[in-house]
Amino acid sequence: MPQDLELYDVTIVGGGPVGLFTAFYSGMREMKTKVIEYLPFLGGKVPYFYPEKMIYDIGGIPRISGEAFTEQLIDQAKTFEPEIVLNEQVMHMEKQPSGHFLLKSNNGARHLTKTVILATGYGTLKSVKLDLPEAADFEGTSLHYAIRKMSDYKGKNVLISGGGNSAIDWANELEGIANSVSVVYRKSTFTGIERNISKMMSSAVNVYKPYQIISLSGENGQLASAIIAHTENAIQEEVPIDNVIVNHGFVIDLGPISEWDMKMQEGSIVVDGRMETSVPGIFAVGDISNYPNKLNLIAGGFHDGPIAVNNAKLHIAPKEELKPLYSTNYEPLINKK
Repeated sequence: MPQDLELYDVTIVGGGPVGLFTAFYSGMREMKTKVIEYLPFLGGKVPYFYPEKMIYDIGGIPRISGEAFTEQLIDQAKTFEPEIVLNEQVMHMEKQPSGHFLLKSNNGARHLTKTVILATGYGTLKSVKLDLPEAADFEGTSLHYAIRKMSDYKGKNVLISGGGNSAIDWANELEGIANSVSVVYRKSTFTGIERNISKMMSSAVNVYKPYQIISLSGENGQLASAIIAHTENAIQEEVPIDNVIVNHGFVIDLGPISEWDMKMQEGSIVVDGRMETSVPGIFAVGDISNYPNKLNLIAGGFHDGPIAVNNAKLHIAPKEELKPLYSTNYEPLINKK
């Protein structure tokens, strides 16, 4: 066993919402905890892609922005002072003779831990780019793959390409802010939530389907117009625009973790009722985990995390009694007030 490394009870790989809540609960279980996040900030894709988008489906929180939600999660996760490592990607895992795990990162760093909880989401997310040769000329200035601040689009003519939940949500959010909002989708039927589609269709949003963008024009990085074409009869139309938002989904890459000899299914990690993978001592929670009747919501991940923590603790000390734990009567929390 590497003698120069500090040994942790649990190392959580991923600092998104589920990883952060898991770190909080791990602290409540009085486990020595480390969180390793690939990005240079905590919160995962929520603060990066949806800082101003409102979240409604978490119990007890009627309405909260992605940015505010992330701030609260970080504050909660730091309650019991876990070790937090940013801007580092865990690449390799080696099982030690002691039964512990040695994790190796892309920068050469090593981490020693008794158990591992993978909370990586779907892995590294990269937006699917608009497949036009001139698109790169406008990226970062007037062509974007995510919206950071909605106020940047005030009074602008915005064209959104995509037909899923993200495209429809942004169309509804921007409809009262931008001068005009248009949505172009290559299929005849949208794939988003029905209620949100109905809201968009009854608003002032201009909807083009089945259409796709075939060319962009402008100068010095600033868009002026887009040519869109009907996907069935090739009829073309020019749309004056200031900005394009592309929501064509993501390319998902779990990276070397997929080579850790864990049972995989459809790009995710199979776990049992304890959230344990096929490798004893390694658990998976949130989007990356795969089990029957899974709830693909942040709230579902908040359920996964404590189960994984409880069973990680049992993995470390299988003969010790695991008593029920409630924050309302947990003295270390009460004493922090």
